[in-house]
Amino acid sequence: MKKTFLLYIIFLFIQNKTFSQATRTWISGIGDDVNPCSRTAPCKTFAGAISKTAAGGEISVLDPGGYGTITITKSITINGDATLAGILSAGTTGITVNAAVTDIVVIRNVSINGSTTGINGIRFLAGGQLHVLNCTISGFTTVGIDVSKNEAGILTVENTVINGPATTAKGIKVTTTAGVVRATLKNVSINGIGTGIEADNNSEINIDNSFISNNSIGVLASDATATIRLSNTNIFNNTTFGIGNGTGKVISFGNNNIAGNTADSPMQVIAKQ
Repeated sequence: MKKTFLLYIIFLFIQNKTFSQATRTWISGIGDDVNPCSRTAPCKTFAGAISKTAAGGEISVLDPGGYGTITITKSITINGDATLAGILSAGTTGITVNAAVTDIVVIRNVSINGSTTGINGIRFLAGGQLHVLNCTISGFTTVGIDVSKNEAGILTVENTVINGPATTAKGIKVTTTAGVVRATLKNVSINGIGTGIEADNNSEINIDNSFISNNSIGVLASDATATIRLSNTNIFNNTTFGIGNGTGKVISFGNNNIAGNTADSPMQVIAKQ
């Protein structure tokens, strides 16, 4: 009897553990992380909600607020649609993605503010894909979106603004020690920073319909294994180089506006297909 009862308790524990993770969870400025993160009993922070969200699920924000930094270790969507969803990360990194090679992470409609002392806005260390959509990133001392991997991967950044004021920082930097990381940037604005966009080891960055202005360097392919492709992009008033003089390739489709920079290194120009 005691053995049967013990097995029953273990079964209930496992069952509760299984069902404690929901496909969609909710956070609110007036929530509490001891809550189940349901619509009617939301959690307080992204970090509090992620443990209660199933892999492949979504954390949705109910109302404006600051929801704390987070480390993501599985497929997840962070959804701030229709709210002012914020992360204040003074002295640290706002979002760290350290997931499995098959995982897909989506960060949508989130404002990440380093308050002039933050380290990185988003750091992509491991995972299959990272998609950053409709976000604002500012106030960081190192990199707004830092892709620093030991494997191949995909980065997408759309409708996103990255601002200074750290003149030694970088807006987006992509590098990996193995495989190739391919990044697509569309409708991205980077202003008032050290280097706007840097492609480093084994990276390909495709930039379309973007603004890269008032930085020290606009775009830089710093390694011989790096390629940047530009289409419909405006690169203005960068004080050292608009197009940096690294050892990689910067390729233009011939439809960009590049002017007002102190200097520009030569680009390969290819015809639109």
